[in-house]
Amino acid sequence: MGVAHLDAAPAREYALGHLRGRWTMLGEAAGADTVGVRRIQLPAGGWSTPVHDHGRSEEIFYVLSGTGVSWHNGQTAAIGAGDCILYLPRRGGHTLRADTDLDVLAFGTREFDESLALPRLGLSMAGRRGVESIPPPGDGTPLQHVRESELGPPELPPEPGERPATIVNLGDVAAERTERPRVARVRRNLGRAVGSRRAGLQHVTVDPGRYATPEHCHSLEEEIFVMLSGSGVLVLGGEETPVGPGHVIARPAGTGVAHAFRAETELEFLAYGTRERNDICFYPRSGKIAFWGVDVIARVERIADYWDGED
Repeated sequence: MGVAHLDAAPAREYALGHLRGRWTMLGEAAGADTVGVRRIQLPAGGWSTPVHDHGRSEEIFYVLSGTGVSWHNGQTAAIGAGDCILYLPRRGGHTLRADTDLDVLAFGTREFDESLALPRLGLSMAGRRGVESIPPPGDGTPLQHVRESELGPPELPPEPGERPATIVNLGDVAAERTERPRVARVRRNLGRAVGSRRAGLQHVTVDPGRYATPEHCHSLEEEIFVMLSGSGVLVLGGEETPVGPGHVIARPAGTGVAHAFRAETELEFLAYGTRERNDICFYPRSGKIAFWGVDVIARVERIADYWDGED
């Protein structure tokens, strides 16, 4: 089904020096494939992660509640509820610190780089470079968390600086209203507002009794939805499942099973998804196919048998 909940998914707590918090593995629980989302709950004064800079993965954070600081390349900016924060790969180290109890969602693309381990030699191959391999602690704690906790927290300036273009608040993003006979919604494109490239994040509010989108399924794009408020149903392949605050729904690409959300009361959710130039999207109710890579939408005849017309 691909449905999890904020309060019921597997979680792990860290308390290593300044690195303190609870991580809930939402993407894994919902069955996401090439993307993920994790809930990070930090106590006041806690830091989320070691300072890190991804080589390929792009991260987008959404602040559910609380206040804190985004630390990026030694520069800081205040963050709070409704803020969207983008960290592009290869743009310098980053992390988060909580001023008050901070609750955030961390969305990201999953990128796996091949690294050959040579256990007898104590080496790993990163490309053509041999680097020392250090085994993780036996309790499963990430090695980088242990090392960062030993180093201590990054230095903070007396006051946060100006907010960069990669941080924007929900209330400052233009609302786009769509109203059709079945679909009635307001969307705010947070991902575009902060300059995301590989994936996007939208805040969606759906009118009671209406749909967020037509039923559809993607060939390449994967989507994750996090319900924030209200009530509604997930329509998935003709079956309906109630959803409400805290539900997380993953829709991997290439399933051939169409999905849509219908609101019962006003339904508010976050929609995260990859941007795939060659994605094909099928709309079974209308029989349309959208070839987004060439900006063509067509309607084709659907047949039941592979061998139709071949004999």
